Amino acid sequence: MGEGGTVAYRILLIHGPNLNLLGDREPAYYGNVKLEEINARMERLAGERGAEVRTLQSNSEGALIDAIHDARLWADGIVINPGAYTHYSYALRDALAAVRLPAVEVHLSNVHAREEFRRISVIAPVVTGTVAGLGWRGYVAALDALLGLLADRREGEGGQS
Repeated sequence: MGEGGTVAYRILLIHGPNLNLLGDREPAYYGNVKLEEINARMERLAGERGAEVRTLQSNSEGALIDAIHDARLWADGIVINPGAYTHYSYALRDALAAVRLPAVEVHLSNVHAREEFRRISVIAPVVTGTVAGLGWRGYVAALDALLGLLADRREGEGGQS
């Protein structure tokens, strides 16, 4: 926690379609760790770093977009695994661009070593960075990077008059 027990940063963690099946779905690509375990690890890790993580998984594009829109009112940043929406959801891309929050895109598998269509991300141009191929640890890397970027921004703001 920050000074006085306050939360330093608030992060929205979004999981897109089919990620509710983690642990059962194609473990060779996505591993054996269930979504609930990833969320618990991320919440614990964020707490250790003085941050708060709110999680959402949805198979519905509209629900993900609504959550991104809502995040502009409370969140400092977003970690997002858009799932298959990565490759074709211009609506999700536009939502991320519209809220102008720093965001890190996560993929459990190495999308660049898989089918050709998975190598294209319409999300990548509007996020701060992308982590792929590290399994559930990619979420940790994304959170650490995002919190570091937010801290750098805050320090930069504090140093200017």
